[in-house]
This record gives sequence, structure tokens and C-alpha cells, in this order.
Amino acid sequence: MDVVFHTEQEVFNYRVAGIWIKDNRILIHRASDDTIWSLPGGRVEMNEASSVSLQREFKEELDISMTIERLVWVVENFFDYRGKKVHEIGFYYIVSNEMEQPIPVGPFHGVEGERLIYEWIPIDELEDVILYPEFLKKALMNIPDKTEHYVVSN
Repeated sequence: MDVVFHTEQEVFNYRVAGIWIKDNRILIHRASDDTIWSLPGGRVEMNEASSVSLQREFKEELDISMTIERLVWVVENFFDYRGKKVHEIGFYYIVSNEMEQPIPVGPFHGVEGERLIYEWIPIDELEDVILYPEFLKKALMNIPDKTEHYVVSN
């Protein structure tokens, strides 16, 4: 069971995301019916460590086994989405894998079908993308050596 709670007007969500950078590009994704991009990941399940959750999400969505390098950001994110106030706790990890093949050019879908669209975007072009949480656009240019905590509200 995912750690997400809904009321009529609010949502609480516990999310993990992967910072996967190759060749100065970062992998981002969005729902097929949306314009907002985010870092790939998903909801943590009850009684599941956040790092294990992130590995599970990459395996389910892209059929890729990831190595979790380290936790970079813990984010308390407050925003409105589809008519509801959202309170999201997010753990953002640097991830890697031993993928030898070149990264795909342009949008592509994962193994789950057309629900999500993925794309490798040059890091220096993130300003041109609707990426949430918005602090990521600048923060990804200079990833800190130690874990940082952010409180973000739109």
C-alpha cells in the first residue's frame, strides 16, 4: 500500500525520486496527460525503506536495476494540483547503473506502457522545462556534497 492519503481537498504523499545524470543529461518524466515534468520515482510503500522504494520504481517503470548512490535532498513540498492542496515529503537520491547503450534521443515510454513519458534533457536546458519542484532547475546545476533540506511552497 502506497503512503498517500486523500481527503476531499488535500493529499499527503511520500515520494522518492532519482537524480540520474549521464553525458550532462538528466532523466525526467511526466504523465502522458500532463505538462509538468519531475524526476523519475514514485510513492513509497508502507514498511518500505525509501531507497528500496526507488529501486523498485525504476525496475517497475523502466525495467532497470539501479544503484542508489546517496541522499541529496529531503523536500517538504506544498503545492496545488488538480484542485487539491498537496503536502509531499520527497527524498531525492543520486542513482546510477551500468547501462552501456547510448541514452535515447527524444521522448520514450517505459515498460508500463504509455502512462509515463521519459526524456533525457541536457541539464543546461532545464530552465526551458516545466519541472517541479522548481528549485530543482537551479539546484541540479550544483548538486551539494551533503544532504540538504528544503521547504518549498508554490
